[in-house]
Amino acid sequence: MFPSLAHRPWHVFCRVSLQRRSSLSQWSYRFLRGWQIGGTHSLWLSLPDSRVASLGLTSVQYYSTSGDSKDGPPKSKSTVSPSADRVATGAAKVPTNLSDKALQGLTKAEAIQVKVRAVLKKREYGAKYTKNNFITAVRAMNEFCLKPSDLEQLRKIRRRSPHDDTEAFTVFLRSDVEAKALDVWGSNEALDRERNLRKEVEREYQENIFRNQQLLKEYKDFWGNTKPRSGKRATFLQGPGKVVMVAICINGLNFFFKLLAWVYTGSASMFSEAIHSLADTCNQALLALGISQSVRNPDAIHPYGFSNMRYIASLISGVGIFMMGAGLSWYHGIMGLLHPEPIESLLWAYCILAGSLVSEGATLLVAINEIKKSAHKHGVSFYEYVMQSRDPSTNVVLLEDAAAVLGVIIASGCMGLTSLTGNPYYDSLGSLGVGTLLGTVSAFLIYTNTEALLGRSIQPEQVQKLTEFLENDPAVRAIHDVKATDMGLSKVRFKAEVDFDGRVVTRSYLEKQDIDQILNDIQQVKTPEELENFMLKHGENIIDTLGAEVDRLEKELKQRNPEVRHVDLEIL
Repeated sequence: MFPSLAHRPWHVFCRVSLQRRSSLSQWSYRFLRGWQIGGTHSLWLSLPDSRVASLGLTSVQYYSTSGDSKDGPPKSKSTVSPSADRVATGAAKVPTNLSDKALQGLTKAEAIQVKVRAVLKKREYGAKYTKNNFITAVRAMNEFCLKPSDLEQLRKIRRRSPHDDTEAFTVFLRSDVEAKALDVWGSNEALDRERNLRKEVEREYQENIFRNQQLLKEYKDFWGNTKPRSGKRATFLQGPGKVVMVAICINGLNFFFKLLAWVYTGSASMFSEAIHSLADTCNQALLALGISQSVRNPDAIHPYGFSNMRYIASLISGVGIFMMGAGLSWYHGIMGLLHPEPIESLLWAYCILAGSLVSEGATLLVAINEIKKSAHKHGVSFYEYVMQSRDPSTNVVLLEDAAAVLGVIIASGCMGLTSLTGNPYYDSLGSLGVGTLLGTVSAFLIYTNTEALLGRSIQPEQVQKLTEFLENDPAVRAIHDVKATDMGLSKVRFKAEVDFDGRVVTRSYLEKQDIDQILNDIQQVKTPEELENFMLKHGENIIDTLGAEVDRLEKELKQRNPEVRHVDLEIL
């Protein structure tokens, strides 16, 4: 094994230091140990590499076996290092392929110092390990068909609440609940039968829920509805709801008078204006429906609420303007070009257009004032507020009324040219112009509301503000993968990956503990099992402290930024 040793006398001292650790499964070392007995070397001992997991080989010492050497090896096997015997237990054999010269150089004794690392036995939890899982009382009663009285005898554990309105709530160990369910129902088969029975009852209830609602409505109609007025009515007395209701009333009247003028004059431009007012009235009625639905409270099916209903209504409104307004105006203008007809007196048409200009202008001013107030409230300019479609309902009214005012001017100009020249083509061109204007408005509405429904990010300045607040917290090292989405109605959903400082979190935990008691517990640790129990106890508490830090950051982020309604901080 060491050829150079074969040519050296026995009084030479050799030491080989091995400074690295290695698994014996990767390094197959064989140690030759022997001594001179009657002039021959008689023992070969190999270390099997499957008996230990890891060895720290610090030194291998070789000594002369001559009697006059002070460092001579022991004369018998009984003096071999006990630690080496415990680890390097192997079968002794005499090799037959070694020469006498080589054996003379290998007559030596070795002292091996071995360090074995203590490793806890790995736990096999399995794919469905639920022994330490917690379950709430509601889930225990629903999933395991238990009663509140059945849960009173089980172990109760107070845990940190995930809800903002409560600090803590009671949970149970899932293993205890499962054992209690088997005790109550007798077997898993009986429990499954009860679950299926309850599912059938739930299905029947869902089928009859519509009939129950009808009966409740009839009961209210008969006895009178004593329930307080809904907050939905208040939404139409201020803000975007007020703008929409004013627009519905004015556009409805405009449609009626424009329709009479078209019947009297037969003007293509007047027909386009009548269709324009009808489209505006229908679309704004749709906006009113969207506003009433957007203020509904979140439910189990829609946990983030119904604020996007305004964008959906505005999107449908844009499509309606394109189909009804632009489509019919283009159609009537093209037919007027292909089949021109003489136009009767336009005096009444001018009077009605003048009245429409005043009424549409009044509605436009109401929408402009409302957008100015909202833009000032959010700290943005009028143009940015409109382009970002922060309030889709008011935007639709603004754009529709602006298009209506421009459409009245275009229709009046084309009808005036027709009156002066007697050429009906100018009137048809006016119809095409109004249709093009409506098509442009509808395209803008479709684009902006589609962007909002896809989940548009808030402004970079706002994202930077939220990120800096989190990064300035001592418990946070870094923020990654930030996503801040505008949910509509000035509601923001914020999500980020947070790299927490474990030292700060641990200090936060230790500040609430009795340090002397912890030191005493550490001194009592003598075995790996006691160490494991100590670490498991404090490790779980530190994880709870980390969760409390997440809750604190989410709460402070909402308090400092009221527009942030939903915060999802994920631990990195």
